[in-house]
Amino acid sequence: MKTVFLKRSLFALAALCTMSAAVAAPVEVLGIWDEAPSTVLASQLPYANPNAPKVGTLKLSAQGTYDNYNPFANRGVSAAKVGLTIESLGESVGTETFAMRGLLAKAFELADDRSYLDVWLRKEARFADGHPVTADDVIYSFNALVKEATPLYRSYYAQVKSVERKGDHYVRFHFHPSQNRELPLIVTQMHVLPAHWMKGKNLGDPLQHPMPGSGPYQYAGGNVGSQVILKRNPNYWGKDLDFNRGRYNFETIQVDYFRDSAVAREAFFAGEVDFHAEYTIKDWMLAYDVPAVKDGRITRSEIDDQAIFGLSGIFLNTRRADLQDIRVREALSLLFDFEWVNRSLFYDAYTRCESYFSGSHRLTAQDVITPLEKSILQKHFGTDSIVLPTMPVSDASGYIRDRLHRAVKLLEEAGYTLKKGVMYKADGRVFRLNMILSSASLQRIFGAWQRNLARIGIDLKIDFLEQTQYINRLRHFDFDVVYSTIAQSSNPGNEQRDFWGTRARDIVGSRNWAGIADARIDALIEELIAADTAEKHQAYVRVLDRVLRSGHYVIAGWYSQKTRVAHWTDRIVMPPSWKVPERGIDMSVWYKKEGG
Repeated sequence: MKTVFLKRSLFALAALCTMSAAVAAPVEVLGIWDEAPSTVLASQLPYANPNAPKVGTLKLSAQGTYDNYNPFANRGVSAAKVGLTIESLGESVGTETFAMRGLLAKAFELADDRSYLDVWLRKEARFADGHPVTADDVIYSFNALVKEATPLYRSYYAQVKSVERKGDHYVRFHFHPSQNRELPLIVTQMHVLPAHWMKGKNLGDPLQHPMPGSGPYQYAGGNVGSQVILKRNPNYWGKDLDFNRGRYNFETIQVDYFRDSAVAREAFFAGEVDFHAEYTIKDWMLAYDVPAVKDGRITRSEIDDQAIFGLSGIFLNTRRADLQDIRVREALSLLFDFEWVNRSLFYDAYTRCESYFSGSHRLTAQDVITPLEKSILQKHFGTDSIVLPTMPVSDASGYIRDRLHRAVKLLEEAGYTLKKGVMYKADGRVFRLNMILSSASLQRIFGAWQRNLARIGIDLKIDFLEQTQYINRLRHFDFDVVYSTIAQSSNPGNEQRDFWGTRARDIVGSRNWAGIADARIDALIEELIAADTAEKHQAYVRVLDRVLRSGHYVIAGWYSQKTRVAHWTDRIVMPPSWKVPERGIDMSVWYKKEGG
């Protein structure tokens, strides 16, 4: 689940130097680490065109369906592009991946002892229905997110004690005693929702009508489940902010939903969609042999992406009795032949996830353990060395006889028995597993794993589900194994509780899909969050990576350091730097090509 509601990677909080409304600059930066350098933020995005025309329609595609307009709900699937309709107190813009500037807020001030954060709102900020954004909206939003919304926010804001109204446009966030140096930044990422419109409604319930947000766009129609239409708000309060110059240039954004990526791609080729992101390497290699690509009407681009990826893979649900034994999990890992999949199905275009923080050498556990990491391991695990498991590597021939034998031996040690080609559990029942997937295109990939499991008598049943069913089962941990992705940032923090923490194990909707419950890991995460220097933070993340990898909770998947996209050449302009590290595809700077 990397979407707009997850934490950005931020090392600094931008605050105005003075509380005077007459002073708009310069900007003061507050670092998480004491040694963090100060930064002066640019007045506008360096790659945005401030003279871009604000006209036309951008046609996009989405897969599956949606049934409501509330991205904070505990059930259902919300409509696309909600991030264009709802805003937060602060925003990380463009290449400023280590800075947060005020958006709805004009200024921040952190107490010397970090016990509270003062936030001054912009008096000109308005929701789409004309109501001003006030302190009451901030207080409502915090309480509703914590008490009613999806459980992510409960853990995310756990160290915020309360929000105090200090004036119509002035609030104070009080913090519990904590060493969490990132907490002020986490607060500035909070979305502000219209308290007046939400009166009598529960933020945890699906909404059949979109709320009037304060963003540059608002939902303006479409067909529920199949199409979303957003219109640029001509009265958008923030249109004259310096850092919004050259952004939000389309008059209309239309998102059409399609059953799967193949149908969406065909709609793109037919001219019904302006832009298509390709995530299937086979289709990127073979499906674009069409006239519009050959004659240049469609432009294909491969953009290098050096951002931290995180982790993709097969999550093994340890809530299931069969998967609680580490020997069973290791045996299952041995039977996923990535090299064969990569060569036979991926054209050798992918890299296997080497870490829970893949793409970051700085955060990935290394073979050589530093003295600081050793001291952390000794404190929490009673040893100064946990050996990283060796990633199994094949010759891509499809023959993994040695690994099959090793897997059987591990299962036998765990009490399983292979008889006449069938793997039996100690109680005499056949060893069966259920996997849920949301895309039939994954059949080829996991069909290979399914065949290898069958070779040692394990019956893997794969359920391909429509999106609503899939999300519901994922939220309720109703699976044995599931393929999914955990997006990571360059500054891991609070969200690690939701990924691997014991408390999240039993919270419906958390992302602890592996069901990890280990008090030592919990303590490690808390000290990671409280780290007061960049050196300590790195050491704790590397130890967390080492411990998780050694637990065989996830069968490592794959990632690419290229983003593959195509667009109709004569319709839209995408500036050279529209792909920004850690922010993904920044559509806010695109604009309609003249005559397109």
